[in-house]
Amino acid sequence: METITLGKNGPTVTPLCIGTWAWGDKLFWNYGNGYGSEQLQEAFTTALEAGVTFFDTAEVYGLGLSEELLGQFVKQVKKPVQIATKFGPLPWRFSGQSVSDAITDSLKRLQLERVDLYQVHWPFTFLLSQETLMNTLADEVKRGRIAAVGVSNYSASQMRQAHQILASRGVPLAVNQVRYSLLSRQIETEGIVATARELDVTILAYSPLAQGLLTGKYSAESAEVPTGARSIDPRFKKEGLQKIAPVISLLRSLGEKYDRTPAQVALNWLIAQGNVIPIAGVKTAQQVRQNAGALGWRLNDEEVQELEKVSRPWK
Repeated sequence: METITLGKNGPTVTPLCIGTWAWGDKLFWNYGNGYGSEQLQEAFTTALEAGVTFFDTAEVYGLGLSEELLGQFVKQVKKPVQIATKFGPLPWRFSGQSVSDAITDSLKRLQLERVDLYQVHWPFTFLLSQETLMNTLADEVKRGRIAAVGVSNYSASQMRQAHQILASRGVPLAVNQVRYSLLSRQIETEGIVATARELDVTILAYSPLAQGLLTGKYSAESAEVPTGARSIDPRFKKEGLQKIAPVISLLRSLGEKYDRTPAQVALNWLIAQGNVIPIAGVKTAQQVRQNAGALGWRLNDEEVQELEKVSRPWK
């Protein structure tokens, strides 16, 4: 399995990350209805068997339950696992101590003494300035409780500011976790990709399959309807599905050539961008096997370009 270094000198991880937003989340993903901890443990084990050892969670996922479940699963295996989690800069968190306390709580839930990557979930400031936040995270790197610092949903200028504050402390900014897929390419036109390359920041791409749209499971002709909040998302209505049909058609055609699914081709396209790691959300072992099929092969330059062209409306 090839590996990628996060940022300039951060942890070495697999080129695919397993996302755990659905682990314990009842609000959006209906945790406990059709899947529970048993299915998630199977998904975790299957990921390790496939050689994927990088997992992304957050303190808000399942209100802490995602971290707890991940911590339980990691405790049961001897294989090294890389864990990324996130801090929510909420209005009542206005001091460096509140950041350190949040790290303490996450480490307790994860049953770890140190986390490989600690990210700021959103660029909200409220009463907590970026200076206080980033300096506290730099302190935590020196203290040894986090190996690397990342941000999430930061614009190019916000990322540059975070990078500068950390650099003054001798700590690199390792990642920016942003929405990125064939159907969500705004980070290219907003300068986020270019700035990340310039600053040596790795892009972690969440929603790499556009919440299921790129799997080919949903089409204007099929009766398949998503559950939860996606059922009212206009992208999943007939008109939205008709719009993405050319992208799905090309994914299918390339998939036939390589004996892969549309989802595996879509993930492979992201990996082919270089310095990009897709975060594929999973609830079951079957979904892990499906996502892991994006690894071990490569689209050629011409095919990457074809997909770039057909998905330009989403830039």
